[in-house]
Amino acid sequence: MHTRSLLLVLVLVSLSLAPGLPGEEAVSPKRGSTVWDWNEFKVKHTNVGARRDVNDGPTATLERFECHISTLNPGLASHPPHQHPQEEFIILQEGLLDVHINGVAQRVGPGSMFFFATNDWHNVDSVGEKPATYLVFNLATAATRTAPKEIAAKSAAPGTLPSSVYEWTKMKVQKTKTGERRQLFDDPTVTCANLECHVTTLDVGQTPHAAHRHPDEELIIVKEGLVEATINGVARTVGRGSIIFFASNDEHELRNVGETPATYYVVRVVTEMTPKPAST
Repeated sequence: MHTRSLLLVLVLVSLSLAPGLPGEEAVSPKRGSTVWDWNEFKVKHTNVGARRDVNDGPTATLERFECHISTLNPGLASHPPHQHPQEEFIILQEGLLDVHINGVAQRVGPGSMFFFATNDWHNVDSVGEKPATYLVFNLATAATRTAPKEIAAKSAAPGTLPSSVYEWTKMKVQKTKTGERRQLFDDPTVTCANLECHVTTLDVGQTPHAAHRHPDEELIIVKEGLVEATINGVARTVGRGSIIFFASNDEHELRNVGETPATYYVVRVVTEMTPKPAST
């Protein structure tokens, strides 16, 4: 090979390996359907307790889906009251928390869930005798970037889901043919065209429905029991504290494969980027 040709090849190879130009942002791959097993989370100790990182990146319908698990030692606050445009919901796995929203506090126990609307002031305090462990989920879309801070005084824009606390012992229980259901909310938010959440309890050996698929993305958070998640024909069994993400239009199914009832949160997300349902 001539010297000039060799130099040209080396230049082209170096350009292909070089980072992006200044000002260019790396594009993160979109999160596909995933099962996160509680037993596989890596624990990082912090000055207030511990943290387990789960996910931080885009999905097919969200610009950002961030999730981590915090453990907060007794008598400590997660951080000072603060606000942010992304919407956040938290599920308390164990312990006791005082949840502060726009200066108003409410005490909740294990199994409780709370939602922080865009730009509302919030934080939590661990007030039990043992550490509190809770799962944190942050959602953001293009609409999140344009949310005005003024809506914080109203605790969500008119017609959207306001910041709310759902205490486990006060949730209304509805019996079903496969177990139980607790409906929490089904509303639009500033970030989402619609955000729906309910809690399902499956009796031993039961499944809520056959394998199916839908355009909206779905999160499953296991409160107790053992479930088998089958995604596009591949099955995996996980237990308490585990998280399952069903990406848009992936085939999926859940089944209680344990020896006791299985209870899990279901959060379904619809945004402006969610594909339209296939016509029938």
